[in-house]
Amino acid sequence: MRRGLFFLVLLAVWASDGRAEMASGLRTLMTGDDSRGWQAVGRLNMGATSFCTGALIAPDLVLTAAHCMFDRDTGARIPDGEIEFLADWRGGRAAAYRRVRRALLHPNFTFDGENFAARVAHDVAILELDQPIRNTTITPFATDARPDKGAEVGVVSYAHNRADSPSLQEVCHVLARQGGSLVLSCAVDFGSSGAPIFVVEDGHPRIVSLVSAKAEVRGQPVALGTSLQGPLSDLMALRAQGDGVFDRPAPKVRRLSLQETQTATGAKFLRP
Repeated sequence: MRRGLFFLVLLAVWASDGRAEMASGLRTLMTGDDSRGWQAVGRLNMGATSFCTGALIAPDLVLTAAHCMFDRDTGARIPDGEIEFLADWRGGRAAAYRRVRRALLHPNFTFDGENFAARVAHDVAILELDQPIRNTTITPFATDARPDKGAEVGVVSYAHNRADSPSLQEVCHVLARQGGSLVLSCAVDFGSSGAPIFVVEDGHPRIVSLVSAKAEVRGQPVALGTSLQGPLSDLMALRAQGDGVFDRPAPKVRRLSLQETQTATGAKFLRP
């Protein structure tokens, strides 16, 4: 099974042994006690081709990356009915299993678009589940505005070498804010696409971004995340209109040029 992650950038070599996990601060959530408070994060099985990470933001809504909805090799949309959300997937079991009724992608996201910075900035989708998840141990997350440069954030994600249980990185940092995206020190890999990036205040995590890609900036591995608040507001407003994102004009969102992003961050972008 292929693992989803937007492959836009020059990549460093990623070790998969225990030393890499220790160095990155990743902690595997193996037990119910480990995952307490994080049960609304789950694995998204994208048909038989790939998987991503998603998180509940309402009993019937999962937040993830828009590029997860496409077959990486062909560029074709994965049928909504072939997507399954496995809440708190650990050790071969999930706390809840749901199929996706409809996937709504931000109208400014283009899977094969040339403007990579705009793709990251709008790499947001909400998935309507066929049935809401009403479970006292699975509490949907609130969302919030993107954090400032230097802020501490955390991430819960699955990946190709940790596909059977999620991992928590409690502390990573916002290295830069560029247009509609964030550059982060968080450890991500294939399968981490759509993983929620959190700020935690008074013990309450709130989602402030989503993992879109991994990159190399000046020789150091980084994660690229969306600026969540604006794109998510666009999607929720379009959903409330009742006719989906494909029947309405796209919201007016400034698009960064590739040159602007390369100049600001030093990141090297390649086509997927």
